[in-house]
Amino acid sequence: MKVHRKILVSAALLAALAVLGFWARPVSYYNAALHLREHFSCIESHTVTVEGLHVHYLAEGPKSGPVVVLVHGLGGSAEDWRNLAPSLAQSGYRVYMPDLPGYGRSEQPRNFSYSVQDEAEVMMGFLQTLGLKQVQLGGWSMGGWIAQLVAAENAQRVQRLMLFDSAGLFVKPEWDTRLFSPTTPAELDQLNLLLMPHPPRVPAYIARDILRVSRNNAWVIHRAVAAMLTGQNATDTLLPKLPMPVLLVWGAEDRITPPSLGETMHQLAPQSELDLIPGCGHLAPGQCSAQVGPKVVEFLKR
Repeated sequence: MKVHRKILVSAALLAALAVLGFWARPVSYYNAALHLREHFSCIESHTVTVEGLHVHYLAEGPKSGPVVVLVHGLGGSAEDWRNLAPSLAQSGYRVYMPDLPGYGRSEQPRNFSYSVQDEAEVMMGFLQTLGLKQVQLGGWSMGGWIAQLVAAENAQRVQRLMLFDSAGLFVKPEWDTRLFSPTTPAELDQLNLLLMPHPPRVPAYIARDILRVSRNNAWVIHRAVAAMLTGQNATDTLLPKLPMPVLLVWGAEDRITPPSLGETMHQLAPQSELDLIPGCGHLAPGQCSAQVGPKVVEFLKR
């Protein structure tokens, strides 16, 4: 009986510690759960050295399949593609999802600019390091800007280009860019309203931890945003020169990069096609993957 009592007390103590840990650091628990899910879903997790930087990436799908590389956006990570990537992998594609330097599980060096141009240079090195000679390249938001730069410099390597709610045009945002590194619950609510049409209520303890993570990574976000706001490496003159087919996928209710930007990109790239996803905002590839996935697979299989 004493042994059983000790086991029960120990189990209760461990459960209490787990609950307390989740309450204190819910973001860490959520990330750990994502990584565990990846492990049991046979999603590969690797790190390679690119131009002296440790770059983490996820990969799924048959190793012999045509290659798709997906680049996440500002403040994101490889896991942002977790809802879209399975439909590509199940269709026979080998999907690579790198964490850009400064984000996810990649290195976060202090002496890196985090500009779209320097991130694009690392992505070009990533393709070379992995020996990916022919790829279908996709990018979301800032990642779309990066993907455009990579495609322009690697027209022989990039067979098709997919841009999801993409940045890149020389347009001043109509919203406060400081919201990308929120410091208060009110600012976090404002950011969520920009990102999605009907954001869920964020419990106070989760909001507190999201703001903690935001404070830790704010310097990276600030550098990236400052570089983008200069308009350097804008793609207005680059898009008409792209030779490969281009798919533009846009949330019809996107407030970060409004659909009007997608329409302008469509006009600048005559070989492009534009698909607006009704009811979706800036997070269309994640929150509306059931609608986005079939469009992407159909585009890739042409």
